[in-house]
Amino acid sequence: MKNKWAAFALLAATQFVLILDLTIVSIAMPPMGRELGMSAQDLSWTTTAYSLVFGGLLLLGGRLSDYVGRRRIFVAGMALFAVSSLVGGLAESGALLIAVRAVQGLAGALVAPAALSLVMTIFKDDPALNKAMGLWGAVGGVGGSAGVVLGGLLTDWFGWRSVFLVNVPIGIVVSLLAFRLLPAARSESRVAGFDLAGAITSTGGLALLTYALVDAAEAGWTSARTLGIGAVSIALLAAFLIVEKRSAGPLVPLNVFRRKQLRAGNVLMFLVAAAMQPVFFLLTLYTQLVLGYSATQSGLSIVAISVTIALTASTLGGRVLTRYGLRTTAATGMAFITAGAALYLRVDVGGDFLVDLLPSELLTGFGFGLLIVAATVAATAEASPAESGMVSGLFNVTTQVGISVGIAVLVSIAAGVSGGSTVAADLVAGYRMAFLAATVLSAVGLVAALTLLPRHTPVSREPVGV
Repeated sequence: MKNKWAAFALLAATQFVLILDLTIVSIAMPPMGRELGMSAQDLSWTTTAYSLVFGGLLLLGGRLSDYVGRRRIFVAGMALFAVSSLVGGLAESGALLIAVRAVQGLAGALVAPAALSLVMTIFKDDPALNKAMGLWGAVGGVGGSAGVVLGGLLTDWFGWRSVFLVNVPIGIVVSLLAFRLLPAARSESRVAGFDLAGAITSTGGLALLTYALVDAAEAGWTSARTLGIGAVSIALLAAFLIVEKRSAGPLVPLNVFRRKQLRAGNVLMFLVAAAMQPVFFLLTLYTQLVLGYSATQSGLSIVAISVTIALTASTLGGRVLTRYGLRTTAATGMAFITAGAALYLRVDVGGDFLVDLLPSELLTGFGFGLLIVAATVAATAEASPAESGMVSGLFNVTTQVGISVGIAVLVSIAAGVSGGSTVAADLVAGYRMAFLAATVLSAVGLVAALTLLPRHTPVSREPVGV
């Protein structure tokens, strides 16, 4: 299609906003809580509500984009995102704000798989696909770092409401441009009906699983409530598998899991998300609670991770993948991530940014920049045009579940070791143990990259001059 890079720029800008929104709100939580009278537990639900709905509805969003049309679902999601952001910026109660975050999660679940499947459609059989995927990973890194920094600046200059209101004009402009720049892509093989039973069981199972993991971090892994919610989520996910096996038009055809590259890409993304997202979260606590950084200083101190991810994915990821294949690219990325995670074990009460943090951030950022390109291509390359929404939705679900599991487990480890103490030395002991767990998960990812991906995968050659 003509103007494919203009279309990609629009989709990448949307991905940037969605990832930015994950971090920009967290920086604004303290003043938000003071104005609306929200406790720390109430504030935690602004994040939990988003992740519950986003993770639970991603598969549904991906399949809807195949069934209804990717551009239609993309525009609907962006319009919903803009409206809910406006309501959030005008909210006068904590309950309404939490509800807004849930609706934003729904919007994200519609937009994210539709956007990635549109990228796959635009660059289908195009040698520039690897470059596009590299840039896509870079956008994620930039969005994460920009959210931390912009969140502090907007809150300091214009108040916490601005972190919601800034999304309104963006959502409107993107929705309008989508009709001009994006193809009206839809699955060519229409099924007889929509898999409603699969949508209900998968959404309920994933949402309750995410809730159980969040609840376990607060109530304990053996609490009756956590175990009960977990049992219901497992039952629903088991029912989902039965429904999919029998459905004529399944939400997720189970035979897709027979594809080795798809399995490998999703396993790698789960492991790296479970290892690295908690590290990002714990570093914000370490720099503020132990080193005494302000919110803005804390954001700036960890921005090197996202910047390195962006630069690596955009400049090297696609090139390395094209030349050396999936296994080498993914394994190299996981090796750097593992080394960087291990270096975080040096954090101390009197830690120094240049000595204790920056080297680890550069290593993990470089590794993630390589890994994200390889994992994305592995998880999506075998999909037919009719499956692109479903496959991209599955990949996003894997990422979201990995983040939820990683944060629940690693934060619980850190809290268990520190014993609820606010003494800096006790906090550091907890962070170190959590970083050790992240190192182990990264090492498992390295083994997975070496064993699950093919030794050599033919990939499209990049155009001369790229």
